[in-house]
Amino acid sequence: MARPRSAGFDGQREQILAAAARLFATRGYTAATMHEVAAACGVSKATLYHYVRDKHGLLLMITAGHVARLEGLIEAVRAEALAPQPHLQALIERFMRAYASAEHEHRVLTEDVKFLDEEAREAVLAAQRRVVAAFSEAVAACRPELQAAALHTPLAMLLFGMINWTFTWLKPGGRLSHETLAPVVTALFFGGLGAVAARPA
Repeated sequence: MARPRSAGFDGQREQILAAAARLFATRGYTAATMHEVAAACGVSKATLYHYVRDKHGLLLMITAGHVARLEGLIEAVRAEALAPQPHLQALIERFMRAYASAEHEHRVLTEDVKFLDEEAREAVLAAQRRVVAAFSEAVAACRPELQAAALHTPLAMLLFGMINWTFTWLKPGGRLSHETLAPVVTALFFGGLGAVAARPA
């Protein structure tokens, strides 16, 4: 019979995942050892293995968990049943806010997902594709003719280009934050979206 989880199991696991994500993002997944992960988490290796099976499992939990949270944001915005432009604007703003506290997880997702085994990697990438599809649909709802011209997904990817890579240059504690930058991204995208000319696919 399996030992029941303690009341603080999930909280401790989240702390371990956050510390591991920070280590992987700064040291590199391949270079980091489970001994270093345990030290970064402030636990023994024996305790670490109580929460995770191995380093691959840790990587999967970090990447899959991050994408799952992003999908949760999408569902929350959908539940509000907003008009097309406010819907896309809400997606942009919530993703920007989410990235403010997920810099390390996002870096691990973008740089280290390739180290997952094929089945795990495909599951994470499939979730990523669902996120992109949700943004593509939101763009198409704002400009339906762009979907007919097969431009809605490229525009969504361009939008992600603005959102996804802020962690490479936006410094914590600087004059700008993810929260203050969100309306700038929104204004830039919507200001340019109206100028995009639909063309035959």
